[in-house]
Amino acid sequence: MGQSWRRMAVLLLLVCASATAQSGFVRADGKALMTPANQKLLLRGINLGNWLEPEGYMFLLEGGPAAPREIEGFFNELIGPADAAAFWREYRDRYITERDISFLRQAGFNSVRVPLHYKFFLSGGEGFALLDRLIGWCRREGVWVILDMHCAPGGQTGSNIDDSWGYPWLYESAQDQDLTIEVWKRIAEHYRNETIVLGYDLLNEPIPHYPRLQMYNSQLEPLYKRISAAIREVDRHHVIILGGAQWDTNFKVFGAPFDSNVMYTFHKYWMPPKQDAIQEYLDFRDRYNVPVWLGESGENTDEWIGQFVQVLEKNEVGWCFWPYKKMEKSSCVMSFAKPAHWTETVAFGKMPGNTDAAEKRIAARPSLADSREAMKDLLERIRFENCRVNAEYLKALGLRAVSP
Repeated sequence: MGQSWRRMAVLLLLVCASATAQSGFVRADGKALMTPANQKLLLRGINLGNWLEPEGYMFLLEGGPAAPREIEGFFNELIGPADAAAFWREYRDRYITERDISFLRQAGFNSVRVPLHYKFFLSGGEGFALLDRLIGWCRREGVWVILDMHCAPGGQTGSNIDDSWGYPWLYESAQDQDLTIEVWKRIAEHYRNETIVLGYDLLNEPIPHYPRLQMYNSQLEPLYKRISAAIREVDRHHVIILGGAQWDTNFKVFGAPFDSNVMYTFHKYWMPPKQDAIQEYLDFRDRYNVPVWLGESGENTDEWIGQFVQVLEKNEVGWCFWPYKKMEKSSCVMSFAKPAHWTETVAFGKMPGNTDAAEKRIAARPSLADSREAMKDLLERIRFENCRVNAEYLKALGLRAVSP
């Protein structure tokens, strides 16, 4: 009898210890997210795009380099690989700072989604150093962090947004799948005890809508299960976030939830901001009693954004608009001005890059002095204190247009 009571006491202690360990984490509970204080959490967030996965259009490079590796190659051509590598290190250091996070909290955001490129988590530790610093700022400000695998090995979309090679090779390559699982497990192990991290968005916008690529739809959920199983080996606490196929719009690829702490994410752009746009996701929420979350939207007028936010919040759907910061445009929270010589830089970026055009390209390139000045000026323009707050955008989101 004494041994039985001792065993029961040990079991109760283990259960209590587990409950205590988990109590500091946001969790999925039915259709809602619950805070550690057991209160419903409606996410109001912004995506920190263009930081760890630069995109051409956010530098006004439409018609030129679009994917991260293309932009990096273009900057190598402009100022040389050594100077370009130094530029990018400084860029990542300046683009998102403590002042940015403090400003977002003052404006009324309670969360950020951080698009990641897998390459920063392979070796050298830069990815973890940057995230550790960001997470520290977010912890101090009380801003939840969602980690999003935007650029997975091989590419989950085959487009510029995942830095791939024109095809979603992730679904054809066992090696790339294994590496994706390894990177996620490494991230989860590193942040397994970090309570301000809300969860892991496993793959951004997998599988485009192109008919020839929809044959990969059936592979998506099995891959999610493998990634999730690896994460759960080292981290039982954080929310697993699953996006649908066809740019995070198609939930028909999902069966019943395979994890007890899971949330499903959809993305919606450029449609009428009405109830019909999200009804299928609400139906999914009701069917499986799970939270759903808008992980991306925006790139539209302030009026459209305001109308869509009203639809989302009326239906108790949290949101995270795209993006926080980009060059010139006002369809974001913060804008930075074009640097010196940028018009010539953009024009050069649009020129053909094949060997037949090499002589013309050399003749048309900006001078090395101008390119160096452009890059130096760009690093100044992206500083928080040099950016412009888009007050009407914040008002459309229902937030406060605070001064920087």
